[in-house]
Amino acid sequence: MSRLLFLVGYCSLTIAMFVFVPFSRPVQAEWYVAGQVGANLPADFSNVRWSAGGAGVTGNDLDLQTSVVYGGKVGYYFDSVKWLGIETEVFNATPHIEQQDWIIGGVNLGTQPGIYNRTLTWAPVNLVVRYKAGAFEPYVGVGLGVFFSHLSASGLSSSSTDVGLNTQVGLRYRITSAIAMFGEWKYNWASMGHDNLAGTGLNLDMDYRANNLVFGMGYHF
Repeated sequence: MSRLLFLVGYCSLTIAMFVFVPFSRPVQAEWYVAGQVGANLPADFSNVRWSAGGAGVTGNDLDLQTSVVYGGKVGYYFDSVKWLGIETEVFNATPHIEQQDWIIGGVNLGTQPGIYNRTLTWAPVNLVVRYKAGAFEPYVGVGLGVFFSHLSASGLSSSSTDVGLNTQVGLRYRITSAIAMFGEWKYNWASMGHDNLAGTGLNLDMDYRANNLVFGMGYHF
């Protein structure tokens, strides 16, 4: 939780610095919808902890695969504060757990098969600040992320819903007044917990961190 508060505070400070940059020309309030697709580049599952019946041990970090990420967003820039907006977005990725050695409580269990891992991220409200300079429009945003993760393998299936951090830095280019293309970097962090795996009473907790590089098209109205 302390790391989450630090990241939120750091991103908020970045936005505050961005806000006070003088704008080159007025911008207008608007709604927008956009689709996005790109690459999910996850770090390992870290701080892995296994527990059962109140007793727990640590495990090794678990390697995750790079995957495709895709989704969409809807947003609005305000009339009264034209450089400030809010948006909601959702995107899906499948950073599967790779086949690898598992070490639990210092005991090497040998090579274990890979595990299917789907992570659907919903950012209910991103706070977004933009700077409009002709056709180009850089922007930054930050908000909470709700992470719906699902693990499945032979004899194992588990789902989890956890709250974490969603940030973004992007550059939008207006092809016309209504059509825009953009490139965006997102960073996600969450502490995930899967309880009672496959009905065994075994719990798995770990930290999820991922960079997402996406491109997309939007319609502004």
